[in-house]
Amino acid sequence: MDHKAEIGIFGSTGIYDSGLLQDSTEITIDTPYGKTSDSITVGVFQDRNIAFMSRHGRKHTIPPHMINFRANIWAFKELGIKRIIAPSAVGSLKEEIKPGNFVLPSQFLDFTKSRECSFSDDGVVIHISMADPFCPELQRAVSKIAQEKNITMHNDCTYVCIEGPRFSTRAESRLFRNTGADIIGMTLVPECPLAREAQMCYVSISTVTDYDVWADKPVTAKDVMETLSKNVEKTKKMLSLLIKEVPLERGCSCEKALAEAEF
Repeated sequence: MDHKAEIGIFGSTGIYDSGLLQDSTEITIDTPYGKTSDSITVGVFQDRNIAFMSRHGRKHTIPPHMINFRANIWAFKELGIKRIIAPSAVGSLKEEIKPGNFVLPSQFLDFTKSRECSFSDDGVVIHISMADPFCPELQRAVSKIAQEKNITMHNDCTYVCIEGPRFSTRAESRLFRNTGADIIGMTLVPECPLAREAQMCYVSISTVTDYDVWADKPVTAKDVMETLSKNVEKTKKMLSLLIKEVPLERGCSCEKALAEAEF
């Protein structure tokens, strides 16, 4: 394959192009798992080879429960990508985590129901460790940027991932809130575990769009998009700063995730 990249970015709701890449070209990759969410834009930013893919498709035509996560991760791996930066839109389960704030999750709770969550097929059994799901090296880089630029970033948070595409009932929202979780979204799982199986570093940068329905205000797609539109440029700026902070060589253990995972 002619095109290679070292960092991959999954565009979230409201971010359908990175706005960063120079000398870019669009490519498609055939995968054993079917089609990816969209074509992949590969280009250069600050002398780093970067790949960008819109998680929901650039026209937002793919709902969260129908995203082909395995194809997306496999395609990034095929490009040689070692690190994934994954912006996402989430609801807040805590009063102090306000719409417009950013969140850096360190744990997740999986309430999805029907997603293909592993590359483990017949004949290959993989028990991947997910005690610490996110790359500590990338998390430190995100935290450093937030501190230096005075960006409101809530650290060490737990992300509840639900199946979607519907929003929660009031009872569900109260249940998730009572687990002690901080934010709720629809795309982290199985994207994060698949990245770990592929031995790729992964970090999630979540933008809070609403207070979910526990706060007695029904969540609407319109509200979500209005908040996201205000934060799009801030998110893109954070991405540009983060790429500068990512070390050239990996100093984490993500690349050894399979060492003790296979029987």
